[in-house]
Amino acid sequence: MPLSLVDGRPEGWLIRRIGVIGPGIVGMPMAAMLAHARIREGGDAPARVTVIQRASPTSGWKVDAINAGKSPIGGIEPDLDRVVQESVAAGLLDASHDIAALSDADVVLVCVQTDKKGFGPDYGPLFDALEGLAAALVRRPAGNIPLVIFESTLAPSSMATLVRDLFLRHGLVDGRDILLGNSPNRVMPGRLVQRVRDSDKIVAGLHQATPGLIHRLYSRIVTCGVLHATNSLTGEIVKTLENAYRDVRIAYAAEVVRWCDARDIDFFALRDLVNLRLSQTDAASSNPTSVPTGGLLVPTVGVGGHCLPKDGILLWWRRLESGHDGRNSLILQARKVNDASPAATIALAEKAFGSLRGRKVALLGTAYRFDSEDTRNSPTLVLARLLLDRGARVAATDPYVRPGDQNLVRTGLDPIFVPDRAQAMAGAEVVFACTGHRVYADDVPGIIAEGAPTLKGFVDACNLCQRDAVQSLHIGYTGIGRGHAAPPEALVTAVLGGFQAVERGVAREVADLVEFCNARYAETAFQKVDFADVQRIAGTCGTGCAIVDPIQPDPFAPFEDLESTLVDCAFGRGPGA
Repeated sequence: MPLSLVDGRPEGWLIRRIGVIGPGIVGMPMAAMLAHARIREGGDAPARVTVIQRASPTSGWKVDAINAGKSPIGGIEPDLDRVVQESVAAGLLDASHDIAALSDADVVLVCVQTDKKGFGPDYGPLFDALEGLAAALVRRPAGNIPLVIFESTLAPSSMATLVRDLFLRHGLVDGRDILLGNSPNRVMPGRLVQRVRDSDKIVAGLHQATPGLIHRLYSRIVTCGVLHATNSLTGEIVKTLENAYRDVRIAYAAEVVRWCDARDIDFFALRDLVNLRLSQTDAASSNPTSVPTGGLLVPTVGVGGHCLPKDGILLWWRRLESGHDGRNSLILQARKVNDASPAATIALAEKAFGSLRGRKVALLGTAYRFDSEDTRNSPTLVLARLLLDRGARVAATDPYVRPGDQNLVRTGLDPIFVPDRAQAMAGAEVVFACTGHRVYADDVPGIIAEGAPTLKGFVDACNLCQRDAVQSLHIGYTGIGRGHAAPPEALVTAVLGGFQAVERGVAREVADLVEFCNARYAETAFQKVDFADVQRIAGTCGTGCAIVDPIQPDPFAPFEDLESTLVDCAFGRGPGA
């Protein structure tokens, strides 16, 4: 029997069709794994999964690819191709351009990309999809209460205001006609299937019955992770906080590494010593394809991807909308620090190899992340534009990115993209390693050989390799954080003290945002956010999100002229003080 609510409690549940809107890096693994799990809920037949992709010029091709049993996700994605192929062959997975096909869906996953516009969310594509979904669900079978789960990242309060109101305009009332929930993704390009299967995951909703139903469904595919049930507002805060705090930690590392590079100090030795004292160590200092999870992260050419550049702004949106002055926010200041990284990388290169004006420069890696095809907000694209503006002749290449990639086209950089690495390297005087693809890390001698005899300098902007690997081939080397001198003890102590001030500053900032959101948007006791729950759930993030208690930072002894905007913000000495 279809799902019904009796005195607010769910009874019966027949899942015949699951819809997934958006076959990107979130929607495609979720759709494939749900189909492959052969979910039987309320009946003997396994649920069919239908993927919806709008007929856009850049992504419309994905429907035919999926229906042919092929994953539309490029790069290296273990297991995904197999799971898609087997699910399509079994008749349990298909794709369509027509969102009306979801009118009889019992569950719908919304996996549409969200973005920012200025200091607020940009929900244009999301709401376009939701309008079509709502119109389809108005025609649902009599008595059916579909479960709509948002995998998309949403700014805190969006579920209780914008999303609920959109469905209400179509006569669909949460808790009566539909159930609105959110389970923000924790996937990572290069290991999508593994992350869905193994990662802890939030299952949240506006109605008290919703988290339990999402838990019941997702437990079929999240087999090695823990599902954390909570309300929608908590889910929104935790998701945006996880990425915002990572952005802050990268920014603090960037401030420190710029100081170290100016004084030829080995940042990675400093990083490992600081993280050892924090009891937050990882292997990322020496391994370019190891995901950094320590306290002090790895600074590179910049911060890319879809989440980190926007989620701090989404977290702050309602507070800024209320007129609050955010100039002392560590989260917002971190964006400015990280946005400056491509220019800082050029300065490092020119310090080592002279002006790049008029010289051919090769950029290895246009995807923002190793072993991925994803170019969204890639700092390599910013770097390329800055180099072109300086008069350099630039060729960019990547083994996983397609010619005509929409972000290359959007930024006007498609003409400089060269799929063949040897062609991109030919005649180059300086090469920037921008993305730590394994094929680059495993073939540094081959890269150098392709640049001979013109190649003079190698700029390691992604922690790709050690200095000796390049200099042994008689090529000049410089790299972000690759100074010669060991960090003095007093520097380690100062950087540790700064990090601890930053983490406390972030915690105080988040506690204030929680208090604000509760006052404005928590209409019932169920919807209220508990800071301790935010700490607990955020702490399960696989990339490290240990939120400390929101207490005043302890003073510490500075080291020489090392300064940090983020530390100043933590002590209330920031730009808005």
